[in-house]
Amino acid sequence: MITKDSIETAYSFLHQKQRIYVHSTLDWQRDNIEMAIASYADDMNQELYDAISGGKVCFLRDHKCFQEDITRAVEILEKML
Repeated sequence: MITKDSIETAYSFLHQKQRIYVHSTLDWQRDNIEMAIASYADDMNQELYDAISGGKVCFLRDHKCFQEDITRAVEILEKML
């Protein structure tokens, strides 16, 4: 079951990290954000993760498409609010 609280929490966390990530020019900072988000994704409500990932197994966990994934996640979560 996806609760409103889990949506709000995920949105707040991912939105904040996304805003920093897209404006950061520091590789170490971007790497730290990627690691924090991957860890968060590992522990988040599985139904919510499935809803935002669209079935993509490595969603929010793949360096090559991280910025695209986090942007998509924030957009979907915002619509769910």
